[in-house]
Amino acid sequence: MAPPPQVVLLDIEGTTTDISFVHDVLFPLSRRALPEYIAEHWNDDEVLRAREATGANDMAGLIDHLTAWIDADRKEPTLKAIQGKIWRGAFESGQVKSHVYPDVPAAFERWKARGIRIAIFSSGSIEAQELLFRHSEHGDLTGFLSGYFDPTTAGPKREVSAYEAIVRALGTNEVAFLSDVSTELEAARAAGLSTWQLVRPGIADDAASTHAKVRSFALDELGF
Repeated sequence: MAPPPQVVLLDIEGTTTDISFVHDVLFPLSRRALPEYIAEHWNDDEVLRAREATGANDMAGLIDHLTAWIDADRKEPTLKAIQGKIWRGAFESGQVKSHVYPDVPAAFERWKARGIRIAIFSSGSIEAQELLFRHSEHGDLTGFLSGYFDPTTAGPKREVSAYEAIVRALGTNEVAFLSDVSTELEAARAAGLSTWQLVRPGIADDAASTHAKVRSFALDELGF
């Protein structure tokens, strides 16, 4: 059996967390709260960056533009930053608890006990990542996590350079990347990472994928 990796790098949607939680709970929440948030924070840094990114000069135009991005699931850093701020209020008030698959906390405990570091790489902002794991249905899981990466700190998730940057930041190339998206896994593998493709319930199996496939983080599936 191959030795375990020094670091496990995890995607969120479809990997640690059901895609439906993000698309059916978090996205609609941010869509509903967007007009009030923009009105209250019109001159805050994240809204100023969104105004610059969209070219919108008025609140209505900016709200329309950002709403369209939410509906299209655009991975725009300016949108993700605003969504993170909106979600913070919902999580911290107890309005929302985040979903993680039942095998996730057990795997986190197993990996930590074996000295394996755990890091996250998601299109969502680092703030949103921390919130999701801090306010999970299984309690605060952030104590297991040693690093967070998003497109603003590493680069686009389907670019080899993003995984090369993460390897440099982690200080090791003995990294296993787990995701449900084969194009992300291909970029990671090209950067020298070992790769595992999650096939969670409700996610279609990509028959063309050449990555090792697992249905959970269980030891008997991953081997570490």
